[in-house]
Amino acid sequence: MHVLLIAGGWSDEREVSLSGAKGIHKALLELGHKVELFDPATDFATLVDRADHVDFAFINLHGSPGEDGLIQAMLNQTSCPYQGSGPESSFLTLNKAAAKTIFDKNYILTPKWELICPAKGCKGIEKLSPPVFIKPNSGGSSLGMTFAQTREDMDAGIKKVFSMGDSALAEEYIQGIEVTCAILGDEPLPIVLITPPENAEFFDYHSKYALDGAKEVCPAPIEDSLTREIQEITLKVHKLLGLSGYSRADFIISNGVPYLLEVNTLPGMTPTSLVPRAAKAAGYSFCQLIGKLIELGQEKRK
Repeated sequence: MHVLLIAGGWSDEREVSLSGAKGIHKALLELGHKVELFDPATDFATLVDRADHVDFAFINLHGSPGEDGLIQAMLNQTSCPYQGSGPESSFLTLNKAAAKTIFDKNYILTPKWELICPAKGCKGIEKLSPPVFIKPNSGGSSLGMTFAQTREDMDAGIKKVFSMGDSALAEEYIQGIEVTCAILGDEPLPIVLITPPENAEFFDYHSKYALDGAKEVCPAPIEDSLTREIQEITLKVHKLLGLSGYSRADFIISNGVPYLLEVNTLPGMTPTSLVPRAAKAAGYSFCQLIGKLIELGQEKRK
């Protein structure tokens, strides 16, 4: 097939996207596909025309555009299939406050949270007290996140997020271990245990992407009953948000209780990223994973 590999974009996660695209490019070639690279930051106006002349689009974007559903909405104007979720569910999931509203409505345990908007007249944090996490409501890769241990930290974290042009989400700090669970098709994959470096306060950008970053163990060494519970929650949320193809949900386990943090619709796809690591534990090579995502994308379009 002729595949349009979409990567880059204009979010703060541009470099992560381009880095991941290298491994995807190599895998697509190994699978026998012809690959055409496309960067929305440089060729945005030509997307619809170029998509009309290929057989499939593989999206490897983080933040906006991509995770917000914009690229998917434009591809829906063409006959070109793509992997992953559609525009509406992508947009809903990227907005942390919107997703958490759905979690709460469906009795899915998530840390207490508040949305703080930069508009005049909007209130600040009223219900939560430090320590809390302050994060961009629509960002990823832990960029712009602050672990606020004082009121001054909270104010500084909110100002940092506002300077990035986003609303801020304040989230209750829950001490525990972090795990992540991915869905491939309708199949929950083995859970990954994430242990940040000793000098890291949380699973931050450095922990995620540096060579001396977090330690990741898959399958996670947790009880079988807890594994099944997390997998069941992940699949339930995947369906509630209307996601398709694949997704990844992040959890904190505290005293044996899993708290859902957020869901990713276009998770990192370097060969050593969390979803490929979980897929490998389930028996998929990186090339097989890419091939499976293409297969699922084609089935969805049909």
